[in-house]
Amino acid sequence: MIGSTQGTRVAPHSQGTASTAPTRDGRRLYYMHRPGRDDNRSALVVFESGLACTRSYWAAVQREFDDYAATVVYDRSGLGRSAPDNAPRGLRRLADDLVDLLDHLTERFAAPRFVLVGHSWGGPIVRVATADRHDRIAGTVLVDPTDEFCDDLFTAASRRAARTGQRLSAALARIGALRLAYRDTLTALPADARADFRAEGFTAAAMRTRAAELACHTVDLEQLRDAGPDRRDIAVTIVSADSASAGISARSRAAINAAHRRRAARPHGRHVIAEHCGHMVPTQRPGLIAAEIVRIIDEYGPERRIVG
Repeated sequence: MIGSTQGTRVAPHSQGTASTAPTRDGRRLYYMHRPGRDDNRSALVVFESGLACTRSYWAAVQREFDDYAATVVYDRSGLGRSAPDNAPRGLRRLADDLVDLLDHLTERFAAPRFVLVGHSWGGPIVRVATADRHDRIAGTVLVDPTDEFCDDLFTAASRRAARTGQRLSAALARIGALRLAYRDTLTALPADARADFRAEGFTAAAMRTRAAELACHTVDLEQLRDAGPDRRDIAVTIVSADSASAGISARSRAAINAAHRRRAARPHGRHVIAEHCGHMVPTQRPGLIAAEIVRIIDEYGPERRIVG
């Protein structure tokens, strides 16, 4: 707790030191940087969350690193402590914001290379940003990502389920009950990140941002299907859950994982199953994700470049 007495020391936040980065149109993105033991030689790990999730969602994964590598978590516009955005929140717009953050981090921390980690809808955001700054990316870890190879995403039933889920989430947020649906997620986080997520992650404003991103979802997926951004010279690990969860039936889980296997079947690709785990892999299996990030750093870090 912050004390008012002169000389009182404030414990550092588990997710690091706070700052902001500018976007190309003048908005500010809130981020937290946690140093590693050798920031000048190791890759900087940057995390991208899924729909409506703030930076706090990654705290359990960060904790697994100890000080192995520096990490950055941030809030997309309209989430957490970042400024809102009045423009349509399509995938290209989201990826541009991530690119702007990477450019800022390169200048501020002289980051040699990045490892980008994205969960759910954060997976496509990471893929598009990676294509834009491929010369700075050591590799990517996509955690149960949304994948346009999955035909189920294009069905009328899938679109109806997304609309229903959004209406329910918005209604629960308005009455302050949405956090109750995520008790297990919150429990997995360090106390300070848990308090931040409880205060910032389940608000009506966050649900409006979620709705704005969902409004572009189908068109974004169709564009990815027509012209995916992926570069085959960049290492990727795809982590799949193996269990049904809220909004994902056993049938859909099988279709999603088949799409993940197809995407990982490429040079420098790897497919990993998070056993006995639903979609919320970052809070259910944080150690598995951290291990895959470390593997990317060790194999493809700043001084190891893929050839061919």
